[in-house]
Amino acid sequence: MKISFHGAARTVTGSKHLITLTNGKKYLLDCGMFQGLGKDTDMYNRNFGFEPSEITHMILSHAHIDHSGLIPKLVKDGFAGKVFCTPATKELSAVMLEDSAGIQENEVKYENKRRAQEGIPYLKPLYDTIDAMNAMDSFVAVDYNEWYTIDEHIQLLYTDAGHIIGSAAVHLRITENGVTKRLTFSGDVGRYRDVILKSPATFDQADYIIIESTYGNSLHENALTTPDQILHWIEKACLQKKGKLIIPAFSLGRTQEILYALNQLELERRLPDLNYFVDSPLSLEATAIVKRYPQYFNKTIQKVLQSDSDPFDFKGLKFIKTVDESKMLNFRNGPFVIISASGMADAGRVKHHISNNIENSRNTILLTGYCEPHSLGAKLMDGRKEVNIYGVLHEVNAEIGSIRSMSAHGDYEDLCQFLACQNPKAVEKLFIVHGEYEVQREFKKRLIKKGFLEVEVPELHSEVGLS
Repeated sequence: MKISFHGAARTVTGSKHLITLTNGKKYLLDCGMFQGLGKDTDMYNRNFGFEPSEITHMILSHAHIDHSGLIPKLVKDGFAGKVFCTPATKELSAVMLEDSAGIQENEVKYENKRRAQEGIPYLKPLYDTIDAMNAMDSFVAVDYNEWYTIDEHIQLLYTDAGHIIGSAAVHLRITENGVTKRLTFSGDVGRYRDVILKSPATFDQADYIIIESTYGNSLHENALTTPDQILHWIEKACLQKKGKLIIPAFSLGRTQEILYALNQLELERRLPDLNYFVDSPLSLEATAIVKRYPQYFNKTIQKVLQSDSDPFDFKGLKFIKTVDESKMLNFRNGPFVIISASGMADAGRVKHHISNNIENSRNTILLTGYCEPHSLGAKLMDGRKEVNIYGVLHEVNAEIGSIRSMSAHGDYEDLCQFLACQNPKAVEKLFIVHGEYEVQREFKKRLIKKGFLEVEVPELHSEVGLS
């Protein structure tokens, strides 16, 4: 048995890990899209590093695009197996992948206008809406905490990872030549004090572990302060400066957390009387799906539900659906709040909002989570005085803020707690993925101190033999 790493290897996005058995069967863990890598992003997304038609089956940890976003391209390029995931992940993937296709089609259309002027070849999207819809025929839903036999060589168990609705850690029993080995892939590990979701579940001893490391060298602020921090920025941006507060937020997970915090402020009668626009059709669909799975909410939300039937709704909330409605926000004077995807500000409608509002000092852009180093969000957080958006150089006159308590990824204490159910000396090898390289190197030292004997940080497209 061998495992190779074709994404999220010494970088955060593009999760893809390929298990190859001695009989030639191949099983892919995640098929994520690279994001926020600047001009190299498209190149990485067009080259898998393996042949899609050779993959037997695929196992998906959760619906975020950096874990699921290339599934339509995988199918389009020849994959004919099944995609296994939890029921909520199947529902969410249907809307996430269709939205991803739409964004690509629009972005390519915009890019090709520039290319036509420069006389250079046109681009094609990685896949279109029809490809995304066709890919969903491959999805098979598997419940949490029940062993599922994929074939005679592999059994699958999902446990709750507490990252987003439907997110799961993947546990495999892999049998070769009469010997069974146990492999765990963490997917993305949530927080043990998450304001909405249950904590990540414990799991049985594994022989091999693949673990994410997004925040493997840092600790988060207390998430309980999030409503107060959001209120601070609303008051500063909208009430004092009379401007627009633009909040880039992933449609799945982060948007719901922001809505919940705003709902808390309303319940406490502290929410300013303003318009709060969620400019993302995907956010509307994703929020509706999240509401259909209250059994995954933690005890705090369960208690809130006893007196508030919708913890993601409040006075002044408006969902923007059409492109024309979205464009009109740029001609409307503040004060008001715009919550829009994507979270790294590198694509989607929020990129247009930033482009149209970044040069006005009355406005504020509030980043609420991790941004890849080359992404627009990261450049703003770094304090750049000028940024290039759609080929146009903009002065950064708007105020740039950030809230670091809102990550859906666990910090290093959460990651270590996730691994606390394991006997480290019984783990033959542990692989660190889904993180920046310097962060991974620090996390590796921490895990060695915890007693893990063999810890590796694999390179992109590297392959490792497992006994």
